[in-house]
Amino acid sequence: MVRWAYHLLGLLTPLVTILGIYLGGWWMGSTIFLALGLYPILDYIFGTSSEVPSVDNRRPFDIIVHIHGFLVPVVILVLFWKILTSSPNVLFLLLGVISVGLSSGASGIVTAHELGHRKPKSFSWWLARIDLLCVNYLHFTIEHNHTHHKHWARPVDPTSAPIGRNVYFHFLRTVPLQIIGAYKARPKDVRISFLVEAILLISLFFISEIIFLAFIGQAIVAIFLLEFVNYLQHYGLSRGMDERANATHAWESRHLWSRWTLMELPLHPSHHLRSSTNYHNLSVHDESPQLPSGYYIMFWTALIPPLFHRRMKRALR
Repeated sequence: MVRWAYHLLGLLTPLVTILGIYLGGWWMGSTIFLALGLYPILDYIFGTSSEVPSVDNRRPFDIIVHIHGFLVPVVILVLFWKILTSSPNVLFLLLGVISVGLSSGASGIVTAHELGHRKPKSFSWWLARIDLLCVNYLHFTIEHNHTHHKHWARPVDPTSAPIGRNVYFHFLRTVPLQIIGAYKARPKDVRISFLVEAILLISLFFISEIIFLAFIGQAIVAIFLLEFVNYLQHYGLSRGMDERANATHAWESRHLWSRWTLMELPLHPSHHLRSSTNYHNLSVHDESPQLPSGYYIMFWTALIPPLFHRRMKRALR
């Protein structure tokens, strides 16, 4: 099978979400069972690989990432349609909100991260902005590109977590600090972002209070996934303010299922060493610390801080 075809697997998340919301009932929780139930098992079964075959034609990879980008607002609109046409009960609505949030995080923000590194004001860059607006996190590109990529693994970087910090405290701490960091880097852009987000939220509230709450709910789930990834990628790794960054300052994972479905996001050291590198050109680095499991298993592990800290300490050794 050609390499780009494996990355089509990532489209299962938004497509299953759309189908589940459309069918209604218990099906609205399909993405929860898929991403949090089946994917960790597949992450374990498929194991790891250090192979990164060269790419002769980047077009299929570009098409895949842009399909992800287009599907982000579609998934949310399908949820809005379901609410307006069938008024699902609270339980099914909650399942739908979580499913959409998982899709917005695993498909949407990952896409926005990739496209946010493309040429500013390009079509791809604007698609990234639309995807981030779908989770009310427009400042992410500013903070990520201008602060995180400058200070990753340093104590001043709010997205890098020291040994012993749990994911819950990290989430509550990193979000406001990233907003402050983005504002310091580009105050005018952040003010405009907040204005656009406020207009969207007010509009949704006047359309329907339930739609407003559903939008906020899925955004929180998506943002938590994003900050879990940030937490995981630099946990316990640090460098001095005058120390040059290298591949030892970010965690790498070669687990195939995570790589295929998250557009090579687990090859994170390669991304940091050259942020303009497209996802299909990322490479492995033997000097990088290796995560004990793929991202899907590590998500469950992070939710149990004592277990997570123990596994990561062993990996650090």
